[in-house]
Amino acid sequence: MWNLSFGFFGVQIAYALQSANISRIFATLGADPHQLSFFWILPPLMGMIVQPLIGKWSDRTWCRLGRRKPYLLAGAIIAVLVMILLPNAGSFNLSTSYIFLGLNAAMWFGLFSLIFLDTSINVAMQPFKMMVGDMVNDEQKTKAYSIQSLLCNAGSLMGYLFPIFFTWIGIANTAPKGVIPDSVIWSFYAGAAILIACVLFTFFKVREFSPEEYAKFNNIDSQELAGDNTGRQGFLSLLVHAPKAFWTVGLVQFFCWAAFLFMWTYTNGAVASNCWGTSDVSSEGYQAAGNWVGVLFAVQAVGSILWAIVIPRFKSLRNAYITSLLIGAAGFISVAFIHNQYMLFGSYLLIGATWAAMLALPFTILTNSLKGTSHMGEYLGLFNCTICLPQIVAAACGGLVLELFGGSQALMLLAAGLLLICGAVAVTIVKTNSSNN
Repeated sequence: MWNLSFGFFGVQIAYALQSANISRIFATLGADPHQLSFFWILPPLMGMIVQPLIGKWSDRTWCRLGRRKPYLLAGAIIAVLVMILLPNAGSFNLSTSYIFLGLNAAMWFGLFSLIFLDTSINVAMQPFKMMVGDMVNDEQKTKAYSIQSLLCNAGSLMGYLFPIFFTWIGIANTAPKGVIPDSVIWSFYAGAAILIACVLFTFFKVREFSPEEYAKFNNIDSQELAGDNTGRQGFLSLLVHAPKAFWTVGLVQFFCWAAFLFMWTYTNGAVASNCWGTSDVSSEGYQAAGNWVGVLFAVQAVGSILWAIVIPRFKSLRNAYITSLLIGAAGFISVAFIHNQYMLFGSYLLIGATWAAMLALPFTILTNSLKGTSHMGEYLGLFNCTICLPQIVAAACGGLVLELFGGSQALMLLAAGLLLICGAVAVTIVKTNSSNN
C-alpha cells in the first residue's frame, strides 16, 4: 500500500506549489483581484476533460509496463518540464504593454503553462487512486486511502514551505515589477526534481495485476479485460447506471471543492490585507504574505496528517465525514476575522481536518460501491468531475461574490466556511454498501 501511493508524495508537491502560488504569480504578472478566480477555472476544467479519458484508456491498457503506470510516467515527465517554465513567465522579456482580452503577454504565457501543468498533474495523479481501487480489498481501502492522504499532505507540507525556506537561506523573495521572485522559481525547480524521483520509485517498485489476476481478485470476466468488447459502455451509459453513492458523495464534493477553490484563490489577498495591511502586489509586505500563505497551507497539511490518523478510528464513515467538514468550516470562518498572522495557525489546523476527509472518504465510499465492476478507472475519472465542476462554478462566480462582499478577500473565506456547513448537511443522505455506514 505504501509503494502504491509513494509517487503521490511527489505529485502533491507539484499540486501544492500550484495551489499556493498561482494567485501570487498572476497577481505579480498584473492580474486584477477580480480576475484571479478566472485563472482558477483552467485547472479543474482540464481535470474534467483529462481524468475521465485517462480512466477510460487505462481501463483498456494491458501492456508490459502495466495498466495505469504508463500514464503515471507520461504525466510526470510533462509536469516536470512545465514546472521549469511556469514560474519564469515574467522573466522572458514578454511585452507587458501588449494586451489581448485583458491579459498581457506574460499572463498569456503563464496561462498556457498552467493549462499544461494541470493537465499533466491530472494525468499523473489519477493512476494512484485507480491502483488502490484495483489492488486493495474493501477492508483495507480506508487504510490505503489514509496512507495516500498521509503522503499527499506530507508532499503538500514540503511544497508549501519551499518559498519561505528558499527565502530563509538567502534567495530573493522580491523582484522587479512583473517578475516572479527567485524564491518561487527555485521552489518549482526543487518540486520538479522530487516529483520525477518519487514517481519513478512507484513505477519500478509496483507490479500491477495481469488481466487474469485482476479478474480473479475482483470476481469478473477476464475476457472483457483482455480486449473483448462485451460490457463496454459509453460515459453517458455509465452515469445512468452509476451507484447512488456516486451522486450523493458528488453533492458533498460540490460544496467542499467550491470552498477550497475560494481558499486557494483569496487566502493570499486576505492575509496580506488583514495581517500586513497592504494590497500592493509589488510591495515587500504582499510578497511576505505570499510566503506566509505557504506556511499556513503547510500547517493545514500538518492538521490533515494528524486527522488522517484519527479518521480510521471512527466506527461510522458518515460521522467521520460530517465531523471533519464542520471542523473545517469553523477554521474557514475564523480566518475572516483574525488579524494576527500566528493566530491563523489554529484556523488552518482545523481546515486540515476537512482536507484529510476529502482525500480519503469519498474514494473509500465510491470504490466500495463499485466492487466487481470492470469500469473502475472510468468511474473514478467521471467522479473527478465532482471535484472539477464545483471549482469551475466557484471560479466563474468568484468575482461576483467578491464584489458582493465589497471587494473583501477575507470574507471569501467566510463564504467557504458556509459552503462546508452545507456539505456536512449533504453527508446525511450518503449511503454506502460498506458495513461502516
